[in-house]
Amino acid sequence: MSSYVIGVSGGIGSGKTTVTDCFKQFDIDVIDADVVARQVVEPGTQGLQAITEKFGPQILDKQGELNRSQLRQLIFSNAEHKNWLNNLLHPAIRTEMAKQIQDAKSSYCLLSVPLLIENKLYEMVDRVLIVDVSESQQLARTILRDKSNTEQIQAIMKSQATREQRLAFADDVIDNNGPTENLQQQVSLLHHRYLDLAKNKTS
Repeated sequence: MSSYVIGVSGGIGSGKTTVTDCFKQFDIDVIDADVVARQVVEPGTQGLQAITEKFGPQILDKQGELNRSQLRQLIFSNAEHKNWLNNLLHPAIRTEMAKQIQDAKSSYCLLSVPLLIENKLYEMVDRVLIVDVSESQQLARTILRDKSNTEQIQAIMKSQATREQRLAFADDVIDNNGPTENLQQQVSLLHHRYLDLAKNKTS
């Protein structure tokens, strides 16, 4: 088990995955909440069984997997459905993330969670690392990546913590406003700091 857990977060389009990929180059284990959220509704899981019982077999695609776009449509305009789904999935995701932290082998590990602040998941970590970009960069990068329209992305940004709220929780900040090459040096410095912190925690 990793003795030290770094929570990584940032708004949509901030570049969290690019940052965690840089840490992976140092053989650091990364637990990604988005990946875990997919794992807890894979075929054969209790999560998928509960969703199918609630919304019917039409919520599955031809392969028997969750039809995510259909589920999004169902919960988008129905607060009751959305709350039901959150109450089902959030505990399952938290439990699976805790299990993967236990299974992590690197001296410290990263827990990457888009809504780390909003869902109070910073309680699961020793330290918080925020990937910071300007709101204009968030918008531009997400439009390019997701081919979404400006209004959709602005609505997502409004539903997340503000840049100021995230930074208020930060123990460390990576500035990702510049080119990707600028990340490597910042990650390298933090990697060595985290190795020291992990070592001090176990000694």
